[in-house]
Amino acid sequence: MFRLFDKVENDEVYVIAEMSANHGGSLDNALKLVREAALAGADCVKTQTYTADTLTLDCDGDHFRLKGGLWDGKRLYDLYSAALTPWEWQSEIRSECERQGIDFFSSPFDRTAVDFLEGIGCEAYKIASFELVDIPLIRCAASTGKPVIMSTGMATEEEIGKAVQTCIDAGNHRIAILKCLSEYPADPSAMNLRTIPHMMDTFHIPVGLSDHSPGSVSDVAAVALGARVIEKHLMLPGVESADSAFSMSPEEFSRMVSDVRTAVKALGRVSYGCSGKETTELRRSLFASRDIKKGELFTEENVKSVRPSCGLPPECMDQLINKAARRDIPFGAPLEKGDLEGL
Repeated sequence: MFRLFDKVENDEVYVIAEMSANHGGSLDNALKLVREAALAGADCVKTQTYTADTLTLDCDGDHFRLKGGLWDGKRLYDLYSAALTPWEWQSEIRSECERQGIDFFSSPFDRTAVDFLEGIGCEAYKIASFELVDIPLIRCAASTGKPVIMSTGMATEEEIGKAVQTCIDAGNHRIAILKCLSEYPADPSAMNLRTIPHMMDTFHIPVGLSDHSPGSVSDVAAVALGARVIEKHLMLPGVESADSAFSMSPEEFSRMVSDVRTAVKALGRVSYGCSGKETTELRRSLFASRDIKKGELFTEENVKSVRPSCGLPPECMDQLINKAARRDIPFGAPLEKGDLEGL
């Protein structure tokens, strides 16, 4: 059973390990990534379901060649051919997720991928940032009745609203959206994570972060701002792929999971006064700083505000000064209510 919405309702973080191309063309690596994701504390593994032909054209024209960035100069067709996850692996990957006790879902990139994923019992669908404007694809995924998670890199507020409404119009209200910066790797200074609470207030559905930035700082910050879904790429050390440059090793991923879960615990609730193991025992209070005889005046020389807290509160000092002691008070004794007139 897909657990994202249960986790969100319990104010927990749902962590997605994105496999993408990080299997490096090996099914054994793909299955190992599932096991590493489970060990690292991920809630699910996500794949991508496409072929080069369902994403682009086998064309040498300038429009189909990347300019700048990590894949500068590459033809789209060649990049996607090298990075794809073979469809015949997906059922086995899903079964390994079941064995490891974590969820499985995938990003379809056309109707044929949705049909295929339905056939293997895919639990949910992820719409990639670049496909957020593909309304027919979103309608197709939403019409299955399965949860739909959508990344929103580059999207305007209006475009996000249209994508969300498409799901609703298809009768599907199990929707989550992820703030995303579609740079690889992403520059934290361009991520604008303060958009997350605005997205929550605007769309009234679970919001998370699909993160391509180094480390876990952005993920912890997102959680502090209200994100309850975190998606991050997971890689195997030594396995080079199209995505490995902006992916986490299992050790790094495990640390990130721990960081975001600790961040949620640290957020807690609105609370004043003592929390956890706090105690007021070492607060300051008034003590005799030397022997005081009955009838002797209290002064700043024989009374001090010090730790611990078993004497009168420090605010009583002004009321004590120049008043006569009603008893003998030895050095180191706390002052008591009876030492103050009216108490």
